[in-house]
Amino acid sequence: MNSAVNPEKSPILLAAYQCAPGQGSVSQIGWEWFHRLAAQRPVTLVTHARNRAAIEAAGKQPDGTEIIYIDTEWFAGPLYRFARWLFPHSEHGVFLVSSLDFFLFDHQALKILRRLKPQRDWRLLHIVTPVTLAAPSCLHRLGLPVIRGPLNCGLHSPPGFEALLRHEKPWLIKLRELPRLLDGLIGATRNTRLILTATKATRQAIAERYQKRCLTMIENGVELSTFPSAPWPAAPDAQQPLRVLFVGRMIALKGVDMLLAAVAQLIKQGRAVELTLVGDGPERANWQARATELGITAQTRFTGALNSAAVAAEMRACHVFCLPSVRESGGAVLLEAMACARPVIAVGHGGPAEIVDAEVGCILPATTPEDVTASLVTALDNIFLEPAAWAERGCCGRRRIEADFDWASKIQAAQLLYEKILTSPH
Repeated sequence: MNSAVNPEKSPILLAAYQCAPGQGSVSQIGWEWFHRLAAQRPVTLVTHARNRAAIEAAGKQPDGTEIIYIDTEWFAGPLYRFARWLFPHSEHGVFLVSSLDFFLFDHQALKILRRLKPQRDWRLLHIVTPVTLAAPSCLHRLGLPVIRGPLNCGLHSPPGFEALLRHEKPWLIKLRELPRLLDGLIGATRNTRLILTATKATRQAIAERYQKRCLTMIENGVELSTFPSAPWPAAPDAQQPLRVLFVGRMIALKGVDMLLAAVAQLIKQGRAVELTLVGDGPERANWQARATELGITAQTRFTGALNSAAVAAEMRACHVFCLPSVRESGGAVLLEAMACARPVIAVGHGGPAEIVDAEVGCILPATTPEDVTASLVTALDNIFLEPAAWAERGCCGRRRIEADFDWASKIQAAQLLYEKILTSPH
């Protein structure tokens, strides 16, 4: 059947500035969309040249797949080094400055894709990364129906955590408004047929006149075979320590200071607790020093960064997963822990507030560091008192992931959206 009348097999153009396996959360999102779609239909991927090595290492792509690499590294490399020099203590500042490379990438991509379009049969353009409104694309000028997202952006820091976020620059947050002005000039949102939004904050960040084009879809997903479930460990008691796990980038906004303080309080109260922290980043040395100050070095283990299989093994070994981040737009790691059938604890702000509830874990108040620490102590202590209830929360989390958050289901839902757009006039 001709692709013109078979929307299920119509070639699509997938734009993913970040797209590579094992190269970070957003890059992983781009990769999941690409390699899963390519297994089901003809796909042309346009992505940055820095992703080439990781993509090629993943193996040969299916027939009908085309990858177009855009190389702006001559600009991106010096820009990143300048950003690191300008903001040595603010990863958010580094991200905002270095992300300016996207606009050059997008401009170069438009030139190349315009030249190729007469020889291709693309029917739809899906822009999957970046996942922010602060990166408006001009690729709608190719004249294809456009889907954008899932986007996850628009989140601000909650009040009360200024000391914890002392290295963040409030004026940098306001600079995120500038690309939205650019969006109005180039017409990216105006010319998008469907906007997939992951959170309430994202939808609220979109101009009201375009919100009718929005459809809710979380940007993250889980590969169930990578994060299989396992029975909950033996309940914690005086002989069996409560095993608590954190996984994430070791930066201040992740709130590990509060988790260390909570664990220290529990140990002082006579509870047996072991804390494992997986990841790396600029705060690692400070947190290790803080664990020493609190006298919990023997009960605290820093593993450094681990691959997905090793992270999954740590998750299956723990009783509870804790992410005390105070500004978390998404929360993919929470979904991974839930997939392993582990209850989760998170701060009730941003993405985690829309993932975690009393059925799968515990949400902490996003008020002050002192409140979060106190609530952590209460929640962790409650695992000793009601272990069966916490084990059931882990099982409920696994069921929720299977129903709503595995990547196979997400791609299936996207295919139905493609079909709807390709078979409707507007």
